[in-house]
Amino acid sequence: MVLEGRAMDRIGTTMQKKAAELERLAEVLVTGEQLRLRLHEGKVIKDRRHHLRTYPNCFVAKELIDWLIEHKEASDRDTAIKIMQKLLDQSIVHHVCDEHREFKDMKLLYRFRKDDGTFPLDSEAKVFMRGQRLYEKLMNTENNLIQTREEEGMAFERALVASEFIDWLLQEAEMPTREEAEQLGRRLLEHGIIQHVTNKHHFVDGPLLYQFRMNFRRRRRLIELLHERGRGIPESHDSPFCLRKQHSDGGNTSFLSVSPTKEIKVAVGVRRSSMSSSCGSSGYYSSSPTLSSSPPVLCNPKSVVKRQVTPEELLTPGGPFIKKIFTIVGDAVGWGFVVRGSKPCHIQAVDPGGPAAAVGMKVCQFVVSVNGLNVLCHDYRTVSNLILTGPRTIVMEVMEEAAV
Repeated sequence: MVLEGRAMDRIGTTMQKKAAELERLAEVLVTGEQLRLRLHEGKVIKDRRHHLRTYPNCFVAKELIDWLIEHKEASDRDTAIKIMQKLLDQSIVHHVCDEHREFKDMKLLYRFRKDDGTFPLDSEAKVFMRGQRLYEKLMNTENNLIQTREEEGMAFERALVASEFIDWLLQEAEMPTREEAEQLGRRLLEHGIIQHVTNKHHFVDGPLLYQFRMNFRRRRRLIELLHERGRGIPESHDSPFCLRKQHSDGGNTSFLSVSPTKEIKVAVGVRRSSMSSSCGSSGYYSSSPTLSSSPPVLCNPKSVVKRQVTPEELLTPGGPFIKKIFTIVGDAVGWGFVVRGSKPCHIQAVDPGGPAAAVGMKVCQFVVSVNGLNVLCHDYRTVSNLILTGPRTIVMEVMEEAAV
């Protein structure tokens, strides 16, 4: 049933609040879990013996700090300690005897709470962990549940049908009845794990399409755990990739750039000519993930497009441009692209590991519409604001020059 009026506003507000709460939870849990699995794979976590007693599945703090530096997760030992202290404060890891509340660069034994069953699961964490496990299970088993599908004449990438999802939950013995499976779907939606492809419906057992809002497999740098949202990095809608969502008062959202310098260099490497003067002079704020207190570097990259085109040229029947429609589901980090230019604006950079790249978005494509709104006559600031203040799933129509 379509959500209307006050009911839609109330549920929308609740969902935004839940999603905001889970943003931070997702960042810590996913990053901590990725680290735990990597440490198991690297044999850093193993059974260890100390004072005639065996401690299963633990690691030595000093050895772990060596590992973090060796694998370039931390630039120095102080940074590595701060990373692990963050995980300790969030109850992801703990001292094996719970005698130390500080992570120390010593031969002390620590353990991930998930390895000894002591991880504290409140209702929020339980829903998140359930969603993460279902996502992994869906991605690791042979099925056709998640694929490109159509609803109301529009194509949506990585979408699943609610009724088929419920069938799968029953088949995999995840839920005993259809009613309980539907309730699970509603909880996942209310907590921001999944959403209807156009945000018009709650979760119901039927033919409607839904997508996972979070990409649980996205690799996050451990250093990001040290950056509080909104601290030390100026807001800029033209920041490369618009990756990091931050909490803010009043339910509004804004995004910060957390782009490694090498990603900036990749974008610069494909630029071919000067930007049209109509694009404005505002540049990118490049904020490399580091604990340095030095201010972000302001750079003003050239446009990646060979030449500026007009809206009329893009829409000319039989012209050299072809239309493409992308449905981009933002994950816990963002969408992974940046727009530049004016009338029309274009895709200036795409994060190779982000959601936009996963659906086929490329640089040099011209933006025609965002969520059904024609933006051919708007500049990148307007388009950026439209994206940043809109739903987590965005539908973008673009035009690109046909291959010769």
